[in-house]
Amino acid sequence: MIQLKSRLNVIDNSGALIAECIKVLKNAKSAGIGDEIVIAVKKARPISEKTLSMSAAKLRKGDVRRAVIVRTKKEIRRPDGRYVRFDDNACVLLNNQQQPLGSRILGLVSAELRFKNWVKIVSLAPSVV
Repeated sequence: MIQLKSRLNVIDNSGALIAECIKVLKNAKSAGIGDEIVIAVKKARPISEKTLSMSAAKLRKGDVRRAVIVRTKKEIRRPDGRYVRFDDNACVLLNNQQQPLGSRILGLVSAELRFKNWVKIVSLAPSVV
C-alpha cells in the first residue's frame, strides 16, 4: 500500500532511481499494484554531455511525473488463496499517453498488472510473478 510520502524504486531506464509519491490518483488514502500515482523524482542518474544527445537520461531530480505501481511490500491475495509480497516498493514512470517512459523494465513485475490493463508493462518486463 503506497500513500503520501512513500518512497519507491524506479525500475525502468528513464533516468530516475528513487521516487516519492505525492498524490494517489484515485479517491483513496493508499494505492496498490496497478494503481496510478503522481511522483517526484528524488534521485536520478547523473547527466553527462554524452547522454544529453541520447534519450537514456530523460529525468532530473525534482521532476514530477505519473507512475504505475508494479511491486509492493504489502501482500496481495490472489483468487486461488495464495498471498504474494515483494521485497520493495517499485514503480514504472508513464508519459502523457499512459505508456511507459523508458524502453526497458529492469526487474520483475506482478501478474495483477495484466488484469488492470497494463499489458505494455507486462510485455516489457523480463519476468512476471
